[in-house]
Amino acid sequence: MWNRKPKATLSHLVADALEDYFDKLDGDDPSELYDFVISEVEKPLLESTLDYCGGNQSKTAQVLGISRATLRKKLAIYKID
Repeated sequence: MWNRKPKATLSHLVADALEDYFDKLDGDDPSELYDFVISEVEKPLLESTLDYCGGNQSKTAQVLGISRATLRKKLAIYKID
């Protein structure tokens, strides 16, 4: 699973998702867009990296470039076991 070559870059996928999101707003203004996007991206980032690291939180924190305490805080926020 981890050796596959992506069909598009992450930034292209995010841009496409945002374009679709804006289209679905149908003229309404979004609110708190930054927090919304970060939370939508951060949770799967944490889950996928934790899975990649075999559930090892110390390794996950190292791979993400954050402290273990920060990782544990974010896992609690997103209710990730």
